[in-house]
Amino acid sequence: MTTNTEVKTYLNYINGEWVAADTGKTSESFNPSNKDEVLGSFQLSSANDLDKAVSAAKAGQKVWRKLAGSDRGNYLFKVANVLEEKVEYVAEAMTKEMGKTFAEAKGETLRGVAILRYYAGEGMRAVGDVIPSSDSEALMFTTRVPLGVVGVITPWNFPVAIPIWKMAPALIYGNSVVLKPASDTAVTAARVVECFHEAGLPEGVINMVTGSGSVIGQGLAEHPSVDAITFTGSNAVGKQIGRAAFDRGIKYQLEMGGKNPVIVANDADLDLAVSATISGGLKSTGQKCTATSRVIVQSGIYDEFREKLLEKVSEITVGNGMESDSWMGPVASENQLNTVLSYIEKGKQEGAKLVHGGNRLTGDETANGYFVEPTVFDEVTADMAIAREEIFGPVLALLKVDTIEEGLAMANDSEYGLSASIFTTNIGNMLEFINDMEAGLVRINAESAGVELQAPFGGMKQSSSHSREQGRAAIEFFTSIKTVFVKK
Repeated sequence: MTTNTEVKTYLNYINGEWVAADTGKTSESFNPSNKDEVLGSFQLSSANDLDKAVSAAKAGQKVWRKLAGSDRGNYLFKVANVLEEKVEYVAEAMTKEMGKTFAEAKGETLRGVAILRYYAGEGMRAVGDVIPSSDSEALMFTTRVPLGVVGVITPWNFPVAIPIWKMAPALIYGNSVVLKPASDTAVTAARVVECFHEAGLPEGVINMVTGSGSVIGQGLAEHPSVDAITFTGSNAVGKQIGRAAFDRGIKYQLEMGGKNPVIVANDADLDLAVSATISGGLKSTGQKCTATSRVIVQSGIYDEFREKLLEKVSEITVGNGMESDSWMGPVASENQLNTVLSYIEKGKQEGAKLVHGGNRLTGDETANGYFVEPTVFDEVTADMAIAREEIFGPVLALLKVDTIEEGLAMANDSEYGLSASIFTTNIGNMLEFINDMEAGLVRINAESAGVELQAPFGGMKQSSSHSREQGRAAIEFFTSIKTVFVKK
């Protein structure tokens, strides 16, 4: 039984039309705050549905690429305006589908608006350079050309911002798109695509196909008419996608996991460090690839930091994200709930000291959802699973070090290298951290989870395929350089 009297069925979007999958099969999207509430149903598509979308994208791209960059930008401005008008409509789906608070969901949706406007402006930016030729009677220059059809595979944790920060640059540089969103947030994705539809983009320029990762996601990577893949998600799936793309000789971009550290030095502003650690680690219920997970604290202030942290964590209100007094919502799914709880148990078994939380919430308001208490472990050592493996939940692991050098070595002792931060007032500590921290994003006296749309974003080591998303850097992935030589 569901709490909905009528459940909307969301369709695939192919060649400018909303169409059902040829399988005739759908699946339901549930509210993690109340698992009896169905937000909508989405298509379980086949390889044949994907073929239709890719064929439409291939035809649409031939028209789209011939438009002036400014004209493509005008379309993105229109999408931004529609999304801004629908901010609450889209944000409500996000909150009800994956759990983050409504305030966070609105903020993410408005960020999507800003990303669209940023890349709309890119349509008027330079795309090449004049290069002196050794021939005095020749002109030599570079320009950039689109790749063609771009497959976009996105996760559930940022169901508006991540699809848009991939699709917007792909589109502005003349590519067409086939979007495969995460099934857990397929309804939110459909509402985003509705904005592109209302903005009137030419047929085939943007397409969306929902369904299983093994059929649609892997199918995109293996499809002979897909020219590039951009993926955000788990390491295991990302490497599978990357191998398929590599075998076909196409460009691929992978943004994957993180085990992000914060270092708190003896000279840090402790109130700032505590506040940023909680925000970076527990906002969005810890379900960010850049979320703070390891909290490495110098011994001189360790006890004081821990007490301040526990005091603030105890004030966190957990509940339905649509309620205005909820600071932290549920985890996104039953599978995610079980993963987080299993890591909490593993932490206890390995000898870490549980000092706050660690339980599933089962009160009257939370019993029917996937709620976990914000959790803090003390006496964690660097070899424990909770200090090494990505949990993707509201769990903080406290580790004690004597020196900044020891803290940096511990922070770098990870297969991941996505983001990291340090809290210190010492310029020497700052410079050492900037120079030696092995992460694609380093932040000083700020939480690890801050990402700005106009700046390059991506990781090192196993966190990334080493390309960069967002900002001007996006042009490097979504275009190829063509060198032109003109002889009179």
